[in-house]
Amino acid sequence: MGKPKSANSPSSARNGALGLGGRGRGGGARGGRTRVRGPRNGASDAGVWTDGWRPDSAVDDSGEEEEESDEDEHGDGGPLDVPVAMWDFDHCDPKRCSGRKLARLGMIQELRVGQRWRGIVLTPNATRTLSPADAPILRRHGVAVVECSWARLDEVPFGKLKSDHERLLPHLVASNPVNYGRPGKLNCVEAIAAAFHVCSHPSTADAILSPFSWGHAFAKVNEELIATYVECKNEKDVLAAADRIVREEKEGKEERKRERDEGECHESAAVLQG
Repeated sequence: MGKPKSANSPSSARNGALGLGGRGRGGGARGGRTRVRGPRNGASDAGVWTDGWRPDSAVDDSGEEEEESDEDEHGDGGPLDVPVAMWDFDHCDPKRCSGRKLARLGMIQELRVGQRWRGIVLTPNATRTLSPADAPILRRHGVAVVECSWARLDEVPFGKLKSDHERLLPHLVASNPVNYGRPGKLNCVEAIAAAFHVCSHPSTADAILSPFSWGHAFAKVNEELIATYVECKNEKDVLAAADRIVREEKEGKEERKRERDEGECHESAAVLQG
């Protein structure tokens, strides 16, 4: 979160694309002055990270969130085999909030401000990217997210959200109804599921998405991306893969545009000759 800035890579420590960690500025074990950082634009014109990552269920207009009543909840609920938690700042409508839904089902622990989390924390304050190398930390201590509103970031005391393992996520695509198909626009439950996928816990990722009618789509939409990241050894590999993926997507988009433009030109010429 925070203001996006320009950079050359979609997922490097310079552009914060869903995936850098370690000592978050103002969010690490030593506290200090809070500095809200957000993903910066990468691969200019690629349409990636232009509005920053939202590691939560927040949207600028909460009324746009999918309406899912308690009666519509799927899945067995109950604790998962790996700890999952969130800091919830009550910014979102509880009936539309993916994190709150997990809490109602007993699938996520709610943390207090100032309470330390020993596992991975997905936060825009991070300076490192999540990678398969983080799997031992995730297996032992779990993963947590920040549940807040994008429009109220200045109210979030990031410096008091304690963790030694802050991370962003690499390039992934949302499958939630509000931002379906949009890079980086993952909500809270998608961010958690993404962490499990990258760290080779697909069954846990499926379990946490199971209460949502659209949850099954996340793995399908990101199938190739997930397969690529799982084969990486460390953060460096993940960053290189994310950079390559975004570059190829940009080139493919430009090629399709050229083909459309050429097709329109040929049609216009045929009309004039006719």
